[in-house]
Amino acid sequence: MQIRTFEAKDQDSVVKLWHECNLVVPWNDPYKDIQRKLKVDPDLFIVGETAGGIIATVMGGYEGHRGWINYLAVAPAHQRKGYGRQLVAFVEALIKQKGCPKINLQVRQTNTDVIKFYEAIGYKNDNVVSLGKRLESDN
Repeated sequence: MQIRTFEAKDQDSVVKLWHECNLVVPWNDPYKDIQRKLKVDPDLFIVGETAGGIIATVMGGYEGHRGWINYLAVAPAHQRKGYGRQLVAFVEALIKQKGCPKINLQVRQTNTDVIKFYEAIGYKNDNVVSLGKRLESDN
């Protein structure tokens, strides 16, 4: 897998991958999420590709206090090959270069396989409650 920064031509392939990985929910428009990301730290929007095209993505972020990981996706046919670990390590290094001391991420409680994945690569449950408030509706 080759790792590189997202390019505009990747958009449809990335959204298709996110759908395959069940990352798209009705209240988040993936196209709007991509456009938002391209306005803030676009260098932290990473894709993994093979000769067959885009097979993995990750969005990183850093707002001056904590780093964030979003939209980690690996195509189902390519899972359990270490690609997720590679992408996380890659984006972690980029975020650390920006001076970030800690990375946070959110996983739905029902997604136990993904929780196990993150625990296996050193992430721990911070035992916090995640709260959110929509400032803009994507619907």
